[in-house]
Amino acid sequence: MTDSLARLRIVFAGTPDVAVPSLRALHAAGASIVGVVTRLDAPQGRKRVLTPSPVAQAADELGLPTIKANRLGDDETARIAALKPDLGVVVAYGGLLREPLLATPAHGWINLHFSLLPRWRGAAPVQHALIAGDRTTGSSVFRLVRELDAGDVLSEREVELGSDDTAGEVLGRLAISGAQQLVDDVASIAEGRAEARPQEGEPTYAHKLTIDDARLDWQRPAAEILARYRGVTPEPGAHTTLEGARFKIHRARAAQGQAAIAPGRVVAEGRDVLVGTATDPIVLERVQPVGKPPMNAADWLRGVRGEAVLGS
Repeated sequence: MTDSLARLRIVFAGTPDVAVPSLRALHAAGASIVGVVTRLDAPQGRKRVLTPSPVAQAADELGLPTIKANRLGDDETARIAALKPDLGVVVAYGGLLREPLLATPAHGWINLHFSLLPRWRGAAPVQHALIAGDRTTGSSVFRLVRELDAGDVLSEREVELGSDDTAGEVLGRLAISGAQQLVDDVASIAEGRAEARPQEGEPTYAHKLTIDDARLDWQRPAAEILARYRGVTPEPGAHTTLEGARFKIHRARAAQGQAAIAPGRVVAEGRDVLVGTATDPIVLERVQPVGKPPMNAADWLRGVRGEAVLGS
């Protein structure tokens, strides 16, 4: 595989942590990566220190040249064209690729996307799959075209979603398994044996989640609330309100055999901290009141003398 991969001049475009395993896997397999495209350094942490993206940091470790841009316009297209790429590879870059950039590499661009297309095209496929209660998801490698995530599919791998999986956990696993899937597809292109098929079925779309999407409504059924919690964890982060202030939910799970509680009311039951919903209660395990660090839910409840109503 090393010899075949080395024959292609590859430009890699990606930004977050989930793209790093693919970059590292291609490099380890002997791919000829002539450039890495990633978004500009962004402020991080409380002090808002400008920090290179995870992909930029990995590229630096691997000695690969980078092009940093939040928008791929004429100047960036010219810089990429100057690298004379045979193939472009995208994993969660975070921006659109348009003509003439799409036609710049001889073999076009391929994208590793974390869903089974055409379900959940867009920016947050795993998150929306969990919120919707899907039992499976997966990863697809497809050819980029002008329409969003609509190109022919080279390969796909299906995975089951566990009842307690969060978006962060699923993305972490798919990033690893998808990296090898991507390497295999790049090798098939290099060896001239790649075959792509049109997408089949009705598309659904996964818009980028906002902080409003992450608000938990205790008037809804427990299963629906937990699905949303899983889909928005760790980002943008599940939350509710307590006396008008934001109250974050870092870890929660389904209760087993507990009596119903009024929606939003929090009670201690043995070692568990329960919050009521429209159906069964939910167990709160780790929470974060405004202005305080994350803490065990039991410690927080003791601090408010065992009385609280969330959503208030």
